[in-house]
Amino acid sequence: MAKKVLIVYGTRYGATESTSEEIAKVLRDAGIDTTLINIGREKVKDVSAYDMVIVGSGMRMGKWTGAAEDFLKKYKKELSQKKMAIFVSSAAEALMKYDKNNEELEKIKKQYLEDKAAQNGLNPISMVIFGGVWDYNKMSFIFRKTMSPFKIKIEEAGFKEVSPGLYDTRDWDVIRNWAKEIAAKV
Repeated sequence: MAKKVLIVYGTRYGATESTSEEIAKVLRDAGIDTTLINIGREKVKDVSAYDMVIVGSGMRMGKWTGAAEDFLKKYKKELSQKKMAIFVSSAAEALMKYDKNNEELEKIKKQYLEDKAAQNGLNPISMVIFGGVWDYNKMSFIFRKTMSPFKIKIEEAGFKEVSPGLYDTRDWDVIRNWAKEIAAKV
């Protein structure tokens, strides 16, 4: 019988959605029955049928999406007794790597992943931060103004606009390799 994995995610600008879709593709290619749910649009009724649950969230200003946060709280008892993994999408991660700011990277890894797992009594088999998307077209006026100085930094780091106002800082090979590692652990 094929192993079953549930991937649930919350997204703001779409990076976590397309990252989740790529992870699901890798798992399916490995022969794993994979269900993908955007928990901002669709509710999860039960996690018991799954051998593993992967939870992903976009990050903004150090905060998880509300839907992903609510999912962890609602299912923390079940998830604490199940194989699970957590990932977050954060465009800031790429800038910290570019600046070689390892201290700040470790700080956000602790805040975004380790603290979140501990708050919910979880012991994930893997926790990772992937790059994300800076979409100035979808940001509120105030947030766009606040984040506009980062455009220069993003371009200095070698990221080009994918389309006007949209910068994608993800490394797809890193995402696929992580998904392969997860597939081997299911």
